[in-house]
Amino acid sequence: MAKKATTLYRCRECGYETVKWMGRCPGCESWNSFEEAVLVAESKKRESSGAAVFSLSSVDLTDDIRYPTHIGELDRVLGGGLVKGSILLVGGDPGIGKSTLLLQICEKLGESRRILYVSGEESVRQIKLRADRLLVTTPSLFLYSGTDVEEILATARRERPDVLIIDSIQTMVLSSLSSSAGSITQIRECTSALLRLAKEEDVTVVLVGHVNKEGNLAGPMVLEHMVDAVFQFEGDKSHSYRILRAVKNRYGATNEIAVFEMTQRGLREVGNPSAMLLSERPENVSGSCVAALLEGSRPLLAEVQALVTKTGFPAPRRVATGFDYNRMSVLLAVLEKRAGFFFGNLDVYVNVVGGFRLDEPAADLPVALAVVSGLLDHAMPSALFAVGEIGLGGEIRSVIRLEDRLKEGARMGFRRCIVPSSALDQLTDVSKDLEVIGVKTIKEAIAAVRG
Repeated sequence: MAKKATTLYRCRECGYETVKWMGRCPGCESWNSFEEAVLVAESKKRESSGAAVFSLSSVDLTDDIRYPTHIGELDRVLGGGLVKGSILLVGGDPGIGKSTLLLQICEKLGESRRILYVSGEESVRQIKLRADRLLVTTPSLFLYSGTDVEEILATARRERPDVLIIDSIQTMVLSSLSSSAGSITQIRECTSALLRLAKEEDVTVVLVGHVNKEGNLAGPMVLEHMVDAVFQFEGDKSHSYRILRAVKNRYGATNEIAVFEMTQRGLREVGNPSAMLLSERPENVSGSCVAALLEGSRPLLAEVQALVTKTGFPAPRRVATGFDYNRMSVLLAVLEKRAGFFFGNLDVYVNVVGGFRLDEPAADLPVALAVVSGLLDHAMPSALFAVGEIGLGGEIRSVIRLEDRLKEGARMGFRRCIVPSSALDQLTDVSKDLEVIGVKTIKEAIAAVRG
């Protein structure tokens, strides 16, 4: 029986579907975001005899299913290397270093694996120029410039690469779809076709994804659900340091990070991020405190700076960079109510040095101490750092993996640390060179610093 075509209109921002065109999307309230999508449905169901199934014990894992990139920081975030037959998504701001990192991976992987690099944004000559600058010379890297997914799939099946890199998924198109490149439909269907290739041919597929103005990955949310791992490239283009963060990883730990430094020859891994973050810390300056944070399995030390000054505005300003604004407001309220400080006519600026973001409760105490130090214009001891969560009653609460944080501080040469007193009994392996000061309230913590 003949196929029947149905015309739908789909919002390119959120995927909302309707049978008629609308000026404004009811789902996300975007204007002029509907695009025409023609769907073809078969009136007769396809009969199937079913697929083969396997018992868990019969699945063979003796073969090598990971491809190490030989870049230590990256392999740790990946969980040991690229998994055979997986599909990964790498996102980040334009110019942050996504294509640079992937091209550098090709140099190491090319020693034992066959790689097909597909670019929808650059010609083969342009890729070659960038490869020469990065000193990428592996003969196992093959280049292709194009955007037609059907041709890419046919090329991949003919060349049979171990790794297929798509730069970027927003430029890819399926000719059978009427929507333009980068639309919700194109991104979803192109990713689905590449996903089938990865699982059927055991090809590792790496997708590069653009981000929108809010910093989130462009395209439908289903894109992140379809892939096996999502990695976000972060950093300020005005600084040389970059952070690769694992947002989702089916084959490794999430919330891991890799730290790189952008140089003229590409990205260079930073093996000791704590030393990098504290390398330019000023001496005897008020409003500075060192925080011990966890990024996945790795403890790091980061400097928190605070500037407290008399306001010149009708309402005082509150600015937080690398720290949650609402959480800063709560800490200021606790300092006023429980510690007797007043910020009603003062501007407060909080900044986390190095582009890191402090999202865990353990950052509460160092942020509060930095603010008090800035308010009193009293510099904290340079060999001191702090760890602890602050409750609304002004109490200092314990945090996870305190010993690992203390070991990192001792390794970096710190001699004193302020911690919650409730966690002192749980500490069993602490360096003798590190003095651990237990406090119960924020007032005790401030007194320990000033005393």
